[in-house]
Amino acid sequence: SVPILIRLFPVLLTKFVFLNFLSFPFFVDLRRPELLLNNTISLYLPTEPGVTVGIWHTVPGSRGAEAQGKDQRWYEEALGDAHPIIIYLHGNGGTR
Repeated sequence: SVPILIRLFPVLLTKFVFLNFLSFPFFVDLRRPELLLNNTISLYLPTEPGVTVGIWHTVPGSRGAEAQGKDQRWYEEALGDAHPIIIYLHGNGGTR
């Protein structure tokens, strides 16, 4: 019966494959990444009127001791040094 349901309602397949209606991890404030990951802060960039993108900035483990106790300005300046930057875009229905 499952193939027939998917044939009749193809949107069900995307809902259950991607689970974009769930927010995980449960009961965690994702606006405060420092509670989950060391050496991480949250930045917000306005992209166009009415749209703001939240970004987590994590420095490499080799700079972890240097990042302890630093403010947002230090993290912004760390983006301009010679180290490469990796951009990873991810989200689901509850966190997008």
